[in-house]
Amino acid sequence: MENENLQKAVESLKAAKVRMTPQRHAILEFMFETMSHPTADEIYKALEEKFPNMSVATVYNNLRVFKEVGIVNELTYGDSSSRFDAATDTHYHIICKDCGKIVDFHYPVLDEVETLAEHVTNFQVDSHRMEIYGKCPSCASKEPVHL
Repeated sequence: MENENLQKAVESLKAAKVRMTPQRHAILEFMFETMSHPTADEIYKALEEKFPNMSVATVYNNLRVFKEVGIVNELTYGDSSSRFDAATDTHYHIICKDCGKIVDFHYPVLDEVETLAEHVTNFQVDSHRMEIYGKCPSCASKEPVHL
């Protein structure tokens, strides 16, 4: 059965008059199946065997369209390549400093920070972002044990 979020994304693209090509569908499908916050290069490498004529530029162009339609978010961290997130609901990320793995987590109480920030600063808050850094279980288990 096709992923419900993938179906909603396809419907959003159709509503925005974006033609559904096989490559576009494959990129979307990859995004919703992996939920791994991939880079455009990672998506390209995962799909290049199935679509040998597809270029990295095609992947980037499609991700730009998906971002404009609101079905993916672009994540930028420091100087590294952008990563793309198919989960567009409000959530946060924890990032492994060793391997770069990104995992989603939800903490609804933190949404109140915008209201507090507005009250304290008189700013008009549009959004907020929080990242937590550490080591994923896999990287932490590779650490040498000091006796």
